[in-house]
Amino acid sequence: MKAIGGYFELADREAEGSYPVDGVRLNTSRNALEYIIRCLPDCKHVYLPLYTCEAVIEPFKRLPDVGFSFYHINNKFEIADEITLHDGEYLIANNYFGLKDAYIAKLSEQYGVRLIVDNAQALFAPVLPNIKAAYSARKYVGVADGGFAVGVSDLDALSYELDDASEHDSHLLIRKEQGAEAGFKDYQQNECKLDNQPIRRMAYQTQDILTHISYENVIAKRRANFEYLHQALGGHNQLVLPKLNSFACPMVYPFVGLANIDLRSKLIANKIFVARYWPNVLDWAKPDDLEYTLAIRFMPLPIDQRYGTEDMKRIIEIINNTSE
Repeated sequence: MKAIGGYFELADREAEGSYPVDGVRLNTSRNALEYIIRCLPDCKHVYLPLYTCEAVIEPFKRLPDVGFSFYHINNKFEIADEITLHDGEYLIANNYFGLKDAYIAKLSEQYGVRLIVDNAQALFAPVLPNIKAAYSARKYVGVADGGFAVGVSDLDALSYELDDASEHDSHLLIRKEQGAEAGFKDYQQNECKLDNQPIRRMAYQTQDILTHISYENVIAKRRANFEYLHQALGGHNQLVLPKLNSFACPMVYPFVGLANIDLRSKLIANKIFVARYWPNVLDWAKPDDLEYTLAIRFMPLPIDQRYGTEDMKRIIEIINNTSE
């Protein structure tokens, strides 16, 4: 049975092109975020979404003079709280799963230079004038690492050491040769190696791969797969998703079914690998918070460029055949 989803294999060299993002090239998106904050001398406090990856907290461990607090989101993946920013305060907004381009544009009008966009899940989201943003490459294509900091100078980055992707790329090679299950242990280990890394410049290997990918193909396939799943599952989805013409390229198809069943186990048993975003939220949120529910029930269905219509049909069939 063909595996669908999960971590990437090493990306093929398909084209001669440019980087997907024009920004300061660093080793991870979390470090791109830290780099941005370090470029803000007046930054004293940052508002973060409660529903976010634990890695986003890492920069603040190294920035003791910058505090942070959480805010809530709704089922549209939009800010649910009233947030007024004062001097020295900034807001980090997540472009969740690459779907919130239009919403981020509205936030940029509201908060201006006080807005920092976490585009770790939105590699192809447009760069907005005067807005700072952090991007990640490895959520969309087969590279071991790689982040971009947008809206800040690259002068400070020149002093950082160059990263070495060979220290955490074994899972990419193993999956390419032996399949998803064979490299999963290496994938987990390599993910851990990215934790608490100092800011470094992007590895040469990552830079080389990122300039040899057909991004037009990546975008087209992801959008087609997203639309196919949404036509079949949108009526059963408790999440409110934006229209396809409002965002550039989705990372996954976000899905929460109508009943509290263990759909994740059913999908994984059928070799459809869905990640869990994010178990750390269970330690931060209250049981009646939406974020708590999302941490348990949210299914990021795979739609990436490795797959086509027949694969999407298989996902839909399994979900429809799972008793609600």
